[in-house]
Amino acid sequence: MVTSAILLVGGMGTRMQPLTYATPKPMLPLLGRPITEHQIMKAKAAGITEIVLATSYLSDIFTPNFGNGEKFGIKISYAVEKSALGTGGAIRNAAELLTNDGPVMIFNGDVLSRHSLESQIAFHEAHDADVTLYLTEVEDARAFGVVELDGDRITSFNEKMETPPTNIINAGCYIFNRSVIDAIPTETIVSVERETFPALLAQKSKLVGFVDSNYWLDIGNPGALLRATRDLIEETGYSMMQGKGSQIDPSAVVDLGSYIGQGARIAAGAKIHQCVIGDGAVIERDADLTRTFVAAGHHVAEKTVATDEFFGFSSL
Repeated sequence: MVTSAILLVGGMGTRMQPLTYATPKPMLPLLGRPITEHQIMKAKAAGITEIVLATSYLSDIFTPNFGNGEKFGIKISYAVEKSALGTGGAIRNAAELLTNDGPVMIFNGDVLSRHSLESQIAFHEAHDADVTLYLTEVEDARAFGVVELDGDRITSFNEKMETPPTNIINAGCYIFNRSVIDAIPTETIVSVERETFPALLAQKSKLVGFVDSNYWLDIGNPGALLRATRDLIEETGYSMMQGKGSQIDPSAVVDLGSYIGQGARIAAGAKIHQCVIGDGAVIERDADLTRTFVAAGHHVAEKTVATDEFFGFSSL
């Protein structure tokens, strides 16, 4: 039974800059909650009782938000890498803090999906697999690691290439039997994609692919974060959402999947199109913003016109 998980949240998020100058990518807000919180709650709903956050970049930001997990109803621990260990090294390091010794679910920290964790767990158990990968199909697989299958068995991994042999990609959620994790060397830089998985195939280990066609999004850049915000809002049936205590003047226009943070204020005549406005930010009258991020507490002057801009984000 799978009741333990590791969430890989140690990356610097360079493609997300400037949003990640002072905030780790997994802690960026998505509808007012960190991306990591969405993943923790999904894990809990699937029966996970303990989760280790494998952190590195700005690691001290995670603990004040999540603590020991009591308020979320799940045990949370933190494994901090002094230097980057790669995906495999991070998994091995984090596993030392798990109290259960059964299979472990591994999440990438920058993926939003609607696939069923419960179904993936059942698939892993039914196939008596060593590793089960969540896979999905995309139209253009060049930017992703591509997997080849023979039935449910994985036969090869191909890193990013110009002419991938399939459009079935590694979607960033795995189940590892504990023996697989224990075989990863400690305090060593290891990539599961480039080293662990190919080595397991060479050893004739049983790697299977759980293919699911539900919603999947790699939140790797600001545009993807805007899309994730829009997609989640659309699920509610509304065109926009606003946090508690925010104020929008009746003459302002806020649409196209925009999120207005708690206590933010949108003044008369402002136009907000597919934007994320941080908590307590102020957008003055007649400003016109499109696909723009405004940091918490930032003040955007009246009549400002901006597209694909970032306001109020500065380096540490």
